[in-house]
Amino acid sequence: MQQMATTVTLLLGAASSPGPAAGDGAARDGFQCSRLLPKKKQQRPRWVLCSLKYGCLGVGEPGEAGGRSAASPVYSSLTVSPGGDAAVAVVSSEQKVYDVVVKQAALLKRQLRPPQQQQQAPPAVARELDAPRGGLGEAYARCGEICEEYAKTFYLGTLLMTEERRRAIWAIYVWCRRTDELVDGPNASHITPQALDRWERRLEDLFAGRPYDMLDAALSDTITKFPIDIQPFKDMIDGMRTDLKKARYKNFDELYMYCYYVAGTVGLMSVPVMGIAPDSKATAESVYGAALALGLANQLTNILRDVGEDARRGRIYLPQDELAEAGLSDEDIFKGVVSDKWRKFMKRQIKRARMFFEEAERGVTELRKESRWPVWASLLLYRQILDEIEANDYNNFTKRAYVGKAKKVLALPVAYGRSLLLPYSLRNNQT
Repeated sequence: MQQMATTVTLLLGAASSPGPAAGDGAARDGFQCSRLLPKKKQQRPRWVLCSLKYGCLGVGEPGEAGGRSAASPVYSSLTVSPGGDAAVAVVSSEQKVYDVVVKQAALLKRQLRPPQQQQQAPPAVARELDAPRGGLGEAYARCGEICEEYAKTFYLGTLLMTEERRRAIWAIYVWCRRTDELVDGPNASHITPQALDRWERRLEDLFAGRPYDMLDAALSDTITKFPIDIQPFKDMIDGMRTDLKKARYKNFDELYMYCYYVAGTVGLMSVPVMGIAPDSKATAESVYGAALALGLANQLTNILRDVGEDARRGRIYLPQDELAEAGLSDEDIFKGVVSDKWRKFMKRQIKRARMFFEEAERGVTELRKESRWPVWASLLLYRQILDEIEANDYNNFTKRAYVGKAKKVLALPVAYGRSLLLPYSLRNNQT
């Protein structure tokens, strides 16, 4: 007879070190949960939904309400088969992404070490880009024009950055946009897995100093100046592959991985360029974790804003198990009826997105002062989209939530003011 599995949320935050096992009953980062395990060993296992960053999210008996409480959202989960020392755990998406975060942070920390503490590395091989030196200036300028055209508010914020950092962010933005256009652009219907394979080989050539065109050349030059790793770029391409073959997500664990692929990766690409403030007391892992959280929050907001548009393309980027718990089905999404069940479901989804925004806020303050404004502007404006969904009475089927021009203009000085604040790690340590 197959044993009933116990489902728990991985006790790990993307911005913190791995947490204790569920049975430890221990606390880390100020989190305590007294409901992790039954007090008596003879009691049957209880599933729990806990997160070090977001507190205890609910608890119940296996099999109740489809296997867990419908009272609170889930962040990232894994399944553990009860069996004492022989229990086997399936690694959650959060753990997989955390491993990438640790690797990226390690690259940055190596660059930040004093020269006398750095290991002697073999001399770097000079790379000749397939673009004349004068052509690189033109390439970066073109990247800036594209950024200004498609992300005006973000572009304006980059103008406060140093020239080298500003141009590097433009180059990253353009590569991400070109990648996204492969599956969402005018030629998306003709894109095949083989086309994405070719795009990935082109990325590898770019990192090897063999750019295909002037826009590639800008990014190829950028990675010689900053500790940027290829992994987040490859992961973004994997997200595009997902869009070609997947139109449903069983649970938030699956959706979490997708959001990392298509948006969380952008944060990991950008932190080395944005830089960490010299006076920051935060760890590199926590800053990368906050950048990841902002990407996840932005993508979740995109998903909630575009429910109707995605449904018309046959796609539903919402956790299927949570829809079922709310008494909703795919057919309800396709019909586009704003019911009380839908409003309740949307409130939970918006709450989750806002929690990721809150996690991101602390990390933005740890960036270099001149790099904070565009990130703050993006955070404040995207978060307002959630407010607009609420203002539309959760009708994201036929009404597109957008932030008007006046609100965008008003957000800029607010974002600038916040960019001048002390890093959160310093304020938190002050008595």
